[in-house]
Amino acid sequence: MGNAGAVYSEKVVDHALNPRNVGVIQYPDGYGRATIPCGDTLQICLRVKDNIITDAKFVTNGCGPTIACGSITSELIKGKSVSEALEITEEDIIGNLDGLPESEVHCSHLAASTLRQAIRDYLLLKREPWKKNFRIFEPL
Repeated sequence: MGNAGAVYSEKVVDHALNPRNVGVIQYPDGYGRATIPCGDTLQICLRVKDNIITDAKFVTNGCGPTIACGSITSELIKGKSVSEALEITEEDIIGNLDGLPESEVHCSHLAASTLRQAIRDYLLLKREPWKKNFRIFEPL
């Protein structure tokens, strides 16, 4: 996983090897996708009902720490209101993974920015719901 000299917490290893909520939601209520300079891309899909995130799925072509960050982020936001999820930071992601080596902190930035993008998309679609069925999704 990533930097060979880095030491990963048990939570990072667990989420990297057994990621939660992997997949895609058909016609999601919110969708975010971001790529960082190393080439890792993360995609997050949201299902929202009555302003509560009822489901979240992610896919990535990234390294183990990126998988772990996507997995923990999807767990952190389920059951939260949209505004609560919007407040989740890179530090929250790192903290819930019991830390990340300095060389892998960019993975938490990718997860946090992708989440913000998915929430922005949800808020835009709320105003123009007809657009939900006409988005184009590209494979990773």
